[in-house]
Amino acid sequence: MSFIKSTFRHPRLPVNDLGLTYRDYEGALSTLCAGCGHDSITSAIIQACHELSIQPSHVAKLSGIGCSSKAPNYFLNKAHGFNSVHGRMPSVATGANLANQALLYLAMSGDGDSASIGFGQFAHVARRQLNMVYMVANNGVYGLTKGQLAATADRGVKNKAGELSLFNDIDLCVMALQLGASFVARSFSGDKHQLVPLLKAAMSHKGFAFIDIISPCVTFNNHAGSTRSYDYVHNHITTGAVADFVPIKKEITSSVDNRKSEDICLHDGSIMRIEKVSADYDSGNASQAIIDIETNKKEGKILTGLFYLEPTASDFHEINNTNDTPLNQLTQEELCPGNRVLTGINESFR
Repeated sequence: MSFIKSTFRHPRLPVNDLGLTYRDYEGALSTLCAGCGHDSITSAIIQACHELSIQPSHVAKLSGIGCSSKAPNYFLNKAHGFNSVHGRMPSVATGANLANQALLYLAMSGDGDSASIGFGQFAHVARRQLNMVYMVANNGVYGLTKGQLAATADRGVKNKAGELSLFNDIDLCVMALQLGASFVARSFSGDKHQLVPLLKAAMSHKGFAFIDIISPCVTFNNHAGSTRSYDYVHNHITTGAVADFVPIKKEITSSVDNRKSEDICLHDGSIMRIEKVSADYDSGNASQAIIDIETNKKEGKILTGLFYLEPTASDFHEINNTNDTPLNQLTQEELCPGNRVLTGINESFR
């Protein structure tokens, strides 16, 4: 079955400074499960880009493998894009950024793509201060491969199959802070009032901007005792012709004032407790941010908001003193100056 997205545009849609409407920042029709938190992230990215009046052709979208890595197909269809192999998106982003630093690099990843097979790549792109926005859609499971526990899953939780998480979780925000990222934040996919401003700030930041986005999986964050679980519904449907079934769920949304906790009921009936940082939170202290994250975790809370910001940070190009002109704008003579220059460069390393 194929789905075609409507091309209809309401004639009175508001336009931004470029004369573009919200619809001009959309992508293909999403094939993710109905109610998936990743689609909420997509919507927030579209809104942020529209409100910032970002030219879509000046954006490069990058991703790896996983449900989250499918998401770039659903926003900014007129932007550049590259869907890489599992866990290797940071390498592709680094190469593209070296070739053309004039683009805005938006990278979408997942907990498996960044905290497991791509953990080493994530670590190095953070410490190198590559000028990009690195987003992780974090649901604690591998949704694309049927719900195995991810490295970001809390110790002691169970997945849909009843598998127990035996190991401590990897907190990517803590890792980003320790590795020297100059912008670190966490949000919830259902809280656009918080997520959109964070995305706009990250897109305006020079340096490595990291946002961990808690994004519930509607299909695999259920358990054996749930009457809304995949297994229960599959075993109680009336037709035997259905080989697979994903129940349609309502999108989970949230909006709570700073420094107040909110209990969010997930699709399986379990509770996720979120607390936002206070309005006077000191975002210039990376060490304190790590302490605050870990303290809230011990209390069973997920702290969200802007954890750390270094407004005067140097990015990868400044640190390495690279050429300001993108490689695709250099002439053949500049790119290949000849054997004499190459010999001189080689001699300088002897």
